[in-house]
Amino acid sequence: MFRTRIPKYLLVLFCFTTLSAQVSFPAQDKNEKLRALVREAGQAEVIMKKPGPAELEILTRNVSIASVSGEEVRIILSPLTVEWFISGNYSYSLPETVPGKGIVSSKSLNQALAWESYPSYSQYDSTMRSFTNTFPGLCRLDTIGSSILGKLVLAVRITSNSFTDQYKPNVFFTSSMHGNETGGFVLMLRLSQYLLQNYGIDPYVTNLVDNLEIWINPLANPDGTYRTGNEIINPVRDNANGYDLNRNFPDPEAPGTIPQKETKDMMRFLSSHRFNLSANFHSGSEVTNYPWDRWARDHADAAWFYQICRRYADTVHVYSPAGYMTDLDNGVTNGYAWYSVYGGRQDYVTWSLNGREITIEIDHNFITPVTALQSLWESNRRSLLGYLENALYGIHGSVVDSDTGGPVSAKITVENHDRDNSEVYSDTATGGFVRLIYPGVWNLDFSADGYRDTVIQNVTVTDRQTTTLDVKLKPFRKSRPDLSHDVVVYPSPASGIIKVIFSDKLKDMDNISIYNISGAKVWTSEIDETAGAPQEIDISRFAAGVYIMVVRNKTTGHSGTIRFTVMGSR
Repeated sequence: MFRTRIPKYLLVLFCFTTLSAQVSFPAQDKNEKLRALVREAGQAEVIMKKPGPAELEILTRNVSIASVSGEEVRIILSPLTVEWFISGNYSYSLPETVPGKGIVSSKSLNQALAWESYPSYSQYDSTMRSFTNTFPGLCRLDTIGSSILGKLVLAVRITSNSFTDQYKPNVFFTSSMHGNETGGFVLMLRLSQYLLQNYGIDPYVTNLVDNLEIWINPLANPDGTYRTGNEIINPVRDNANGYDLNRNFPDPEAPGTIPQKETKDMMRFLSSHRFNLSANFHSGSEVTNYPWDRWARDHADAAWFYQICRRYADTVHVYSPAGYMTDLDNGVTNGYAWYSVYGGRQDYVTWSLNGREITIEIDHNFITPVTALQSLWESNRRSLLGYLENALYGIHGSVVDSDTGGPVSAKITVENHDRDNSEVYSDTATGGFVRLIYPGVWNLDFSADGYRDTVIQNVTVTDRQTTTLDVKLKPFRKSRPDLSHDVVVYPSPASGIIKVIFSDKLKDMDNISIYNISGAKVWTSEIDETAGAPQEIDISRFAAGVYIMVVRNKTTGHSGTIRFTVMGSR
């Protein structure tokens, strides 16, 4: 596919909000005007007549398409992409713009918490911290990472301490990967407050917080939103290096993609949590969008994806002004059927992490005017809660060792159904799993290293109901191996948990260290065991390869070693 090499610039940005009028210039003057806008503002919007599929494919691979509506394509150009666009001699118009239209900054934290203005960055930070300070039993603040300019990318975890020994489905909401799409930012802050304040008061909210682990990241691109300083004045789509973060994730169809810092941080966070269900929020259209964005073929769970998107949009229609969220199929679309996207987060989560993510476009305006923030909340509040509720349904259960009752990290495949990484995995620490799936009767195959495959047939899934399925896997090996060596590691090869047993000769060992084949230490821990009792080690994040384990008495220097093999994480 066509590619071009584009230079990198550090953005000095100035944002505009689109009005209906469009400005016409002679071609050369228009190109110079476009260049000037990008120089001064760091970005510029252009509007084109929708081209044919082949030309649209070239555009989406080289510039940032903001939306496709009817016969119109809206594109955001940055210093990285403007010259490529001009060189293509495309016919386009420049919309008339007004700087910062619709933005009113909060004068205080209390005003920000009234949700009728936009918080400063310091007020946003204080708001996130206030959630954890006010509701310490329900809320924890986490840092996903930091932006290129050093602003924190924050997330709150909301769940009750009930059922602390039980696996809870985890759901992730994130917004404003595009810094100038501001409505979702306030929507996510307000949702966090709503869940916390209504826990123990509203039975519906209480049920969600009791039975789910809810993570909310209101602002994924703080440099784009707060690029000029502490207040939202001139937000832009891209990060500080001029990259569209929703075209920046690893993609088998875009192998040259180099993730930015914010993307790498988000990838680490997503990989560590492996969310059962997630959604990212945008503006520019009013529609729910489900995978795939990059392929014309259906996801294995396309019917389930359509169902949850349909439910979100239909609920919105009950509580919103007429005409809201009615784009495409009355508020629902498959991504590729709309327009293709490469390097998007939705497909990365769903393909690379075996997750289930959709994109929710909540406003035709990139910047939601403060006068519309209340309506945006009332239109979406019930749909947001309903989307969280989806994680409570489908097939829930656990996978354990039939001999020991310990958790097993198993691959769970729906027979004659799963493809393109749609299978799921049980949790390494608890053995818990969630398989979200369309109502029907399904056969599930459970497989894990060192265990016999087990098929559970005729598992019935009913709409908006939970099917519970607890599975015991029979190990190939005896529960206790023969201690013919001083140190025994089993199973090997492995990809989840390994167990280590020491002979009487090494009963005084007090430290374990693991080295890769190059000699670099990758893991170490103190030993708390008695001779013959197994020590469990989680190696699920180790890369595939051969490792050397060294057990050592730090006082005497006596040690023992053994090699084992890691098959790598899923």
